[in-house]
Amino acid sequence: MEELDLAALRVDLPTHGLIVGDVGTIVFVHGDHEAYEVEFVRADGRTIALETLYADQVQPIRGMRILHARELPATGSAS
Repeated sequence: MEELDLAALRVDLPTHGLIVGDVGTIVFVHGDHEAYEVEFVRADGRTIALETLYADQVQPIRGMRILHARELPATGSAS
């Protein structure tokens, strides 16, 4: 995966109300792709989280996948 690619979570990030399958954008690649900075945003463009995730915690969004929207739980980071 490269910068600006979409990536889906393979793990939950409960601190931010994010769950497996939620989609973020890779904004930085660490080293030889061992980790990524991934930004997760709401539909209005506000950032929910910017997380450093290891390669096994995210997967690329490719091919015949469809994205969907869901309501975020009420947390301090999502307001």
